[in-house]
Amino acid sequence: MSKFNSTDTVNTFSALGKILAQPDFGLMEVIETERQHNAWFTPESVMNAVKANGEMLNSTDLEQWLNKYNLTNAGNKRVGLVLAGNIPLVGFHDVLCVLATGNHALIKASSQDSRLIKYVLDKLVEIDSSYANRFSFVERLENFDAIIATGSNNTSRYFEYYFGKVPNIIRKNRNSIALLTGNETSEQLAALGHDIFDYFGLGCRNVSKLLVPEGYNFNFFFESIEHFAPIIHHHKYNNNYDYNKSIYLVNGDEHLDNGFLLLKQDERLTSPLACLFYETYTSLPVAQQHLQEQSKNLQCIVTNAVIQTNNQVVSFGQSQHPQLWDYADGVDTMEFLSRLN
Repeated sequence: MSKFNSTDTVNTFSALGKILAQPDFGLMEVIETERQHNAWFTPESVMNAVKANGEMLNSTDLEQWLNKYNLTNAGNKRVGLVLAGNIPLVGFHDVLCVLATGNHALIKASSQDSRLIKYVLDKLVEIDSSYANRFSFVERLENFDAIIATGSNNTSRYFEYYFGKVPNIIRKNRNSIALLTGNETSEQLAALGHDIFDYFGLGCRNVSKLLVPEGYNFNFFFESIEHFAPIIHHHKYNNNYDYNKSIYLVNGDEHLDNGFLLLKQDERLTSPLACLFYETYTSLPVAQQHLQEQSKNLQCIVTNAVIQTNNQVVSFGQSQHPQLWDYADGVDTMEFLSRLN
């Protein structure tokens, strides 16, 4: 077992996990005040993200995860990280991977999510002071050996231009989709509501589209997600709902509306905020073929159906609770980092 794949690493990060799972006064203060910097980061959203990361950092999973890799010769590389800021702590997993492989993280945090990640890493240093020299927050990335950058399809071209000469992982836009069979229970559809509405639908693991059988009755779906109605009281979400509703009405676009979510039949995968696209299918093999064609644009698939796919499949309500080995875009970050030497 290498020094990176050690009991110390597991103990340190599982200790951090316990702090995130049961936030202390200082962390609660950050959770409560984030909305002053970013209106989307409500206390409930930030708490969800903090606890999901705490849940992920358990000793059993950490040990299983680290033991999959040969980290004997890993480490001592300077890895630049361009973090996204669409949901709270969205870049934490990349930082974790760099630190767990013994490398130095050069962190270019998003202005949308810079305070929370700093606070969490300060807590890590309190647990184990040796991590104090293992990461730096920077305004400009330079003197790096490798890059992991997350952005949009547009920024990815910029990233490829600037970072293409070093080993890199460059991520683009992805969305998640739910495959319904029509046999779902009310409880399953209620759980699906979390995949749609958690973080206001801003994450790449949020469901932006439904695949439903022909003739699907949406009444049962709407009834099952009714308890998410208070989301409409968030002013930014409400602005998006009103704007998209007015566009649909002006254009005469056929759509369904339950007062807080707009449902529209559309071939596209990325739906606007407060909207959900859907497509129908004639049989499960046809739906599976459709998912296969979209594979490179999908982060995960939410379903209880048994399907063959290259994408990660999760149960209803679980899209925003990834495990350590659920890598963004299906690219194994740890494997990439362990091979830098």
